[in-house]
Amino acid sequence: MKTTKYYLAAFVAFLIWGFFSLGLKPIHHYPSLDILFYRVFLGVILMTVVNVVFRGNVVKQNWSDFKNMLPNHKRQILFLTFGGSILLMANWFFFIFVMNHVSVKAASFAYMVCPILTTVFAYFILKEKLSKWQWTAVGISVFSCVLLSYNHFMDIFFSLIVAATYALYLVSQRKNSEIDKFLLLNIQLLVAGSIMLPFYPKYSGALPTEGLFYICLLIIVVLFTIIPLFLNLYALKGVSSATVGIMIYINPIINFLLAIFYFKEQVSLLQLTAYFLILVSIVVFNEKLLFKRNKKHLEI
Repeated sequence: MKTTKYYLAAFVAFLIWGFFSLGLKPIHHYPSLDILFYRVFLGVILMTVVNVVFRGNVVKQNWSDFKNMLPNHKRQILFLTFGGSILLMANWFFFIFVMNHVSVKAASFAYMVCPILTTVFAYFILKEKLSKWQWTAVGISVFSCVLLSYNHFMDIFFSLIVAATYALYLVSQRKNSEIDKFLLLNIQLLVAGSIMLPFYPKYSGALPTEGLFYICLLIIVVLFTIIPLFLNLYALKGVSSATVGIMIYINPIINFLLAIFYFKEQVSLLQLTAYFLILVSIVVFNEKLLFKRNKKHLEI
């Protein structure tokens, strides 16, 4: 029961991200890099205002706690926080690069590879233990990815770059649990924005004047960036990186359903089989939580 809220937070985060295409589609004619610039900059402004105006006590308390930490502990917190911001920024940048210069399929496939990499990284870096059921789920996931990569081996390489950055972000932030999660995300976006700011004058396009751009951007920043990222970081307080990582599969499943029923895209039987296996892997990986009540009922 204590971990249910963390599972729910992770589930809702990836559920929201699954509908990201609905917020992005109306402004798809704008350069991807411009959308990234404004997404980060607006996110920094909104989160900073919220923290300064409404959460001043939280900021002061976290700063006081940080000052009282031992030097080694401070260095670890700074490394994880700034390292996380670089990984997050790199993930967004490489995702846009792959989508624009490789293929949309390769960018989407990254979400299939990421949970596997997250599980592997968590096992070797954080020494997180996996049950036989969870290893079985990883095996099913690997097989489903092999099916989806059939005749598209180069896509795997590019997808691994995108997937690895986010997988490492999840694993690293699992250990960065002592700072308030909303404040942590604010700091990480602030660092990312500071790094990107010098590149804005040279690489950005003309300032958008269409009202729809800013409406969609606000939706993207609040609904598809701040809220799910906060839920994601919150979930890492109570469940393992591998568990959060495996739930990434919720994202491509929703994308897959939107592609069929909303965007009316054609899908093959091979793709249907692979995505069904992904759904099975999620159930298998979380069997302890999903079937806990049933087991108790049988024991009674």
